[in-house]
Parts: sequence; C-alpha cells; structure tokens
Amino acid sequence: MHRPRIALLSNPKSTGNLAQLSRIRAYCAEHPDIFHYEVEQVEQIADALRTIARVRPKLLVINGGDGSVQAALTEMYNGDHFGADRPPVAVLPNGKTNLIALDLGAHGDAIAALEKLVEMAQHDLTPHLVARELIALQTDGTAKPVIGMFLGGAGLAETMLYCRNKIYPLGLPNSVSHVLTAMALMLRLVFKVRASFLPPDGMPLRISTQREGHLSGRFAVLAVTTLDKLLLSSEFVGSKRGALKMLAVDERPMSVIRAFVASLRGELDGLKLSGVHLEETDEINIEGDRSNVILDGETFCAEIGRPIRLTSARPLSFVRLAA
Repeated sequence: MHRPRIALLSNPKSTGNLAQLSRIRAYCAEHPDIFHYEVEQVEQIADALRTIARVRPKLLVINGGDGSVQAALTEMYNGDHFGADRPPVAVLPNGKTNLIALDLGAHGDAIAALEKLVEMAQHDLTPHLVARELIALQTDGTAKPVIGMFLGGAGLAETMLYCRNKIYPLGLPNSVSHVLTAMALMLRLVFKVRASFLPPDGMPLRISTQREGHLSGRFAVLAVTTLDKLLLSSEFVGSKRGALKMLAVDERPMSVIRAFVASLRGELDGLKLSGVHLEETDEINIEGDRSNVILDGETFCAEIGRPIRLTSARPLSFVRLAA
C-alpha cells in the first residue's frame, strides 16, 4: 500500500482558505503523495492528528492561520499520537496573520509552497529542518499548556483585537487594514486622542521574569516570542540566556517612537533605550486586572491573583522553505 509522504491538515474556516481551498483540494486530488484532512473547527484537530498518525507521513503540513497552527502544535505537544516518530511540521502561507509561516520562509502563493514541499519530501528533509523553541502558556497549575510561538499583550493585544473586531470586518485588503490600525494607534499613543473608534488603552500589568525581577505599569507593547524576529525588521540576537524573548515598551510617546525607529532600523536588540525593556528568559508571569494577551490568535485573560505563566517548551522540528 502506498504511504503518503505528506499529510495536509486544512482549516476551511481560515480567512485565507475561503478563496483558495478549491485549488488546494484540486491539487491534492492530483497528487496521491498527499493525504488531505479537513477540519471544520479546532476541536476536531485531535481526531485529525490521530487519523494522520495512522498513515505515518514523512511531513505534516498545516494549512491555516496562526490559530490553526497553534491548535495543531498544542495537540502534538500534549498528545502522544505519533509516539517517537513525530513528523516535522511545515506551514503554508495563509490566514489573516501568519507570523509562523513567515518565520519559516513560507510566503506568497500556497499552491507554490505546497509544490515545493512535495518536491522536498521526495528527498532527505534533513537539510531543510530547523528546531524551533515553543512557548507553553498556562493559566493555572493544572491545565495542560497551550503551545505557540508569539504572544502579544498590553496595548499590543488590544490593538490586535481592535484590528480583528473593528477593521477586518470592513473587508479591506490586509495591508490597508494594518495601515489604518497603525494610524489609529499613533493617534491614541502619540497624539493622545481619545475616541470610541480608536483602540482602547491597555490595562496595567505586572510582569515577573525569572532573572530580572518585575516590571509594573502600562505598556504600549508586550511581545514574547521564540521566533527569530521580534518586531518589524529586528532580529533578536541576544545572549541566549533563555528561550523566551520579551519586549515591553512603556506607554509613553517617546518610548514608543524610540522602539519603532530602532525596530525599523533593525537595531532594537542590543540598544539601551529609556522605556524599552528587552530580556531573554525561560519563565514569565503576567498579572493584570482582566488584561488580554493573545497567543498565536487565541485570547487569554490575565487576572489579579491568577497570572498567566509562560515557560519554554521542548522544541519541535519544522521545515524551512527559504534557503
């Protein structure tokens, strides 16, 4: 019996899939090397991976936005569907936000990326494999961790929710939506405009880290990632003191401007800027009064006395499309 080299897990509800899923279905129908499994909701991903494990694919490809990727990684981490034979993961460019796909060099047309993966899977994948550290998020000591790669909190989370709930429904192109969101954020942060149509203020937070004590106050940006890039063009080189890379920017106009300019220049890492806090660590606790944080598209709430705990999780193997 022919063993598919690739298992493709698709979420038809992902925004990017609405336009091109028919093309992906047609492509898979013509390529017996691909075992295509579609889910209607993220709760079905556990059953999907259980079925996919039976065909023992050489490569698992996820076709969806960051939320779909996060749900699949969480299930792979917490479940034991593949045992010791866990396949490497690739991500197609898709969805409204796809930071993970971009980090792995997947951009442009999803079919073109899939074609490249089909070609790569016919040979040894080792030269294309990269290990990626993961974030494990827990809201209490007993819950199974949720796994992801990028977390936004404080004002950044409120801005992401503003874009998702207020700007995306306008039906504009993604690039236009993001520019409008950035303009609205600048009006609120830099020019201190207060209006119901602008993003709301971030709630005060207390951020405790493993090595550097704690930060308290209002932050325009809180970003925690294991990805190579922090924000915009900035690479986080750091001193490798921990898998979690944290950026916190005070909610003050000059702090935001300093961080923005440094990030555009790719100089954010290594600079000492007033109001800009950079750190590498293996554990972060976030506590606030009903303050939102977003891990790869899924929203969680940090509360007083019930902090959100971030730790580094064991790495998974991914396929990098870019050279």
